Parts: sequence; C-alpha cells; structure tokens
Amino acid sequence: MTSLKVDRRLAAILAADVAGYAKFIAEDEENTLAELRQLRETIIVPIIDEHSGRLVKTTGDGFLVEFGSAVDAIRAAVGMQKKLTTREGGLTMRIGVNVGDVVIEGDDILGDGVNIAARLETIADPGGIAVSGAVHDYVFGRVDEKFEDAGRCELKNIERPVQVWRWRPSETDLLPPRRTAQPMPPDKPSIAVLPFDNMSGDPEQEYFADGVVESITAALSRIRAFFVIARNSAFTYKGRHLNVREIGRELGVAYALEGSVQRAGSRVRITVQLIETTDGGHLWAERYDGSVDDIFDLQDRITEQVAGALQPSIRQAEIERARRKRPQELGAYDYTMRAMRRVWTLEKEEASAALELLDHALAIDPNYPLALALAAWCWAQRSVYNWVQDTADARAKALALADRAANESTDDPLILAVLGAVHTFARNYGVARILLERAVTLDPNAAWAISRLGWLEVYSDRPDEADPHFRKALRLSPLDPMNFNNYVGLASARQVAGDDAAAADLFIRALQERPNALWVHRNLAASLLAAGREAEAQASRDILLNAYPGFTTRMFREAMVFSPRVLDRLCSLLQRLGVPE
Repeated sequence: MTSLKVDRRLAAILAADVAGYAKFIAEDEENTLAELRQLRETIIVPIIDEHSGRLVKTTGDGFLVEFGSAVDAIRAAVGMQKKLTTREGGLTMRIGVNVGDVVIEGDDILGDGVNIAARLETIADPGGIAVSGAVHDYVFGRVDEKFEDAGRCELKNIERPVQVWRWRPSETDLLPPRRTAQPMPPDKPSIAVLPFDNMSGDPEQEYFADGVVESITAALSRIRAFFVIARNSAFTYKGRHLNVREIGRELGVAYALEGSVQRAGSRVRITVQLIETTDGGHLWAERYDGSVDDIFDLQDRITEQVAGALQPSIRQAEIERARRKRPQELGAYDYTMRAMRRVWTLEKEEASAALELLDHALAIDPNYPLALALAAWCWAQRSVYNWVQDTADARAKALALADRAANESTDDPLILAVLGAVHTFARNYGVARILLERAVTLDPNAAWAISRLGWLEVYSDRPDEADPHFRKALRLSPLDPMNFNNYVGLASARQVAGDDAAAADLFIRALQERPNALWVHRNLAASLLAAGREAEAQASRDILLNAYPGFTTRMFREAMVFSPRVLDRLCSLLQRLGVPE
C-alpha cells in the first residue's frame, strides 16, 4: 500500500490575537470591529509584507503568519507591537512566535509548529511577545531586542514543556493605556458627573463629597431625556488628572460636570461647572452655599441647573420627579455613603464591613430606605455566595430588609433593583421581574437593574434573552468596577446554554478583573471540566475548596437558584471533580 506524501517545510510561525477582545466587543462592537480592520490595513499587513511574511489566515480577532526565517518573524512581531502600543487606540495584541515543522494543506499550514505558536500567544502579555526556545536560539545576537527567560512552561495540548522567552515594550515606548474601547456618544444629551474634589482639608470628609456626586448622578439619571454614565464608571477617574476631552472620548459623553465640596462645621459650599468635552469649553459655572441641613435642597438646585443647561425644554415637573426620598438625619446618610463602596465589591469581608456601617445608619434612622436596601443586598450576597452556613436564614433576612425598604420608598430605582434581586434569589421570579422592569422604567440608565434582569433570565433558563441585558449594562457603565459580574452573568448564560468552552473563558475573564471573587470557581470548575480542560478544572476546584473548607454540592444547591436541570448538571460535574455531595 502506497502512503500519501505529506508536504512539509520548516517555517517561523507568528500567531496573534487582541487582548481583552470579548470585553471590547461587549462594550462597543461596531467601533471595535472598525478599529481592528483599520489596524490590519495600516499596521499589520504592511509590516508582514515588509518582512516577507505570508498572511495565512485571519481568525476573528487574530491572525496566523508564516515567515521564512525567525529573524524576520521577530522583527515583524516587535515592529507590530511597538506601533500598536504607541498609537492612540483601545486595542492591544498578544503575539506568539515559534519555529518548527509545518504541514502544508493548500494555503493553510498545520502541525505542532503552528500549535505551539498559538499556545505561546495565549501566555504572552498584552502588548508583548512570547517565543519558544528554538526561536530565541535562532535570533540571539541577530536582533537588538532583549528577551526575558520565563523557564519551561506547560502549554495546553502540548505533550512536552516548552522553553519560553518573553519580550515586553519598554516603558518609554508605551502610552498610558486606554481603559476601554471608545463608545459612540448616544443621540441625546449625555453627561458624566465626575468625582468632586474635597476642599475641606479633612480626608474623613471625602465620603461627603462622594455622597453629593452620588445624589446628583441618581437625580439626573431619572430624567429620561438624558444619557447619564453610571456613578461607578465616573468614579474610576477619582484621583486621576485627565482632561475632559480624554474623559469624553473614553466614556462617550458630550458633557462633564465637575465640582468641589468644602465643608466647615455646619456650613457647606458646593462649586460646579459644566464642560463640553469636545473642545473643553465651559458652558456655565455656579457656586452654592448653605448649611448641612440644606444639602438635599442644594443638590436639587444643582440638578435643575444642569438640566436647564443641557436641554432648556425639560420641564420643572421632570426635575421634581428626579428628587430622591431623603433620610431625616445626615448622620444616617454619612454612614450609608461610607458603606456604598464596600457593598459593591461582592467580597465577604467588605460586605461584612458594609453591614456594620449600615447598622449604624439604621440605628440613627431605622426607616432610611437606601440603608435598608443596601443591607438587604449584603445579606443576599451572604446567601448566594455561600458565605454563611444557614443560607435560608440569610435569604429571609434579605427579604425582610428589602420589604422594609419598599414600604418606605416605591419609586427609587436602586431600591426596586435590590428588591428584584432578593426576590430572584427567593425564586419569586414573577415579582422580581415586575420590580426590575419598574426600576428600569424609572431610570433607563440603571445599569445594575438591567444586569439583574439578565440574571433573572439566566435563572429562568432563558440564556439567549439574558445576553442583551448584560451587554447593555456594560455599555451604560463601561468602566464600572461591578462589570466583572456582568461577565460572570454572560458566562453563566453560556453555561446554561451548554456552551461550556465559551462559559469557561468568560468566567476566567471575570476573575481577571476580580481575582478575590472566589465564589466564581463554583461555576468555573464545572465549565472547565465539561469543556475537556481537566487539569485547569482540578486547579479551579482546589481554589474553591481552599476558600470554602467543607464545601459540598448540597451547599451549592441551597445557595444557587438555577433551574433543577442546570443544578443537577453542575453538581454532577463538581462531584466528578471530587467535591463531596
């Protein structure tokens, strides 16, 4: 029997893809795709041609290139990265380079040489290059670039460890990284309320300035004619000294509200200015003086001024509806503002610290709805993230606090969203949907309420309906520290749909943003195993069991509210990994 002749040759292979591509697509698909096309046309393809390479194929956000020599491949890779990391733009790439035997099939190339290059790309730093030992041996002394020895590394689906060397751009080559793909401004007045400066000279008053911004942002968000960037995204600029043009480009807003707060005893001065982000022009500025007792009236006056400057036709009635119910004493307000940041970390110790602060607020004002709602959410976290042994008791406390908040305020989007989340965990899906949809009706920019609608669809076995909610939440609040939980939601939707490979990648994406959210490993370990990534699944299981001593699948069932079908499947996968029943 005559064997078929296989066409082989030795080649240098370059594999590349966009770092964080899923995040960019989720935040701004149209602009991301346009930028990627522009990069290929103006940087990538010209550099490939300059170094006598052949573009074998493109793969969505990546590409594969064949070179006749390792020196040409390295010069091309370094040239690409230096241009990509010193340009104005949001996308960076990871590149892997290997030298090896390849099998020729038409215009395509296959074999271990290609596979190793592709695996090297996955362990390269964003903006960096990872090369095999063979490549380093070929180019040593022939190129000026310096490589760091990364040792012998295990690469997925590669039988033997591979010697790896890394290249990174020098600090002088780098521009300050862009935080996100640049979103397009919406077709209505768009604004970001930036963190106000604390002019009091007392670091303890920082939370007071933050609280003023929180209230103004929430009030503006209720005006349906505005697109308002969520507070969490705007607060990522706290302590950073970027000009408003950069901020406008990053957030996709036409206007920015800046200000300062100075508090001395019972007196307070708030200074605000509205700036057009396209040219940095000041539209108006105002100073407000009053007493601490009048703080809410001052916030309402500022809200009215902003609305009038952006869209004069907005009626006073809309401003009136924008007002939030206020606590009777500022002390409760102070404690609640101090708790706010800790509430949204979704980490056990931080949630406990937040509850202590909220208990102080409720001791001063037992009927303060915002403090009640945030306390309810902290207890709900304890139940759903397996932070307590008695999840049923934690869920009951969350429901009780949420109901008390609802009795005090029926038109606050945040409180309605908390209620919806708590009722979701209680499997009261119909009630949860009504509450969450009402929250979004009152505040179309309520990113967290929209995200909770996504989770409701996940738990209701409707993964395709869940995805748009998470993606919209990412767009409304592109820099939100809570966005990792939207990636957990997208991952969970894929897990419910049975696409475990995509789910695992998205769970890992979420953990890259919030490594301390160890509860994610409950789902990640199961998805990795189902996707055939057994070694990674076992590593994820070890992290889970180390963080949750005595963890069992029974505890998982009690905490989570997936459908019985999904819970059965996930528990079976966890048991296969050795998690006790």
